[in-house]
Amino acid sequence: MEQVTFETCGTCAKAIQFELDDELCIHNVQFIGGCPGNTVGVSRMVEGLKADEVMKRLRGIHCGAKGTSCPDQLAQAIEKALAKHGIAS
Repeated sequence: MEQVTFETCGTCAKAIQFELDDELCIHNVQFIGGCPGNTVGVSRMVEGLKADEVMKRLRGIHCGAKGTSCPDQLAQAIEKALAKHGIAS
């Protein structure tokens, strides 16, 4: 599995870590900081799902007036990780 670490911008969480398996499915998502109820919930909901599907579902979610959110930042992290594999969003 490939370990991914992404530094967030504009959210309470400071970073996101997750793993991508050989089939590009998401595993072991951990938000560093943020609201535990929300971040743990998101982590459990995306476990084992295809990365591109998670990215599409979470992209553009806002937290108040921030213009982003922890789920949106996860989508951006996934987009960056998939780009390394030659997969464009």
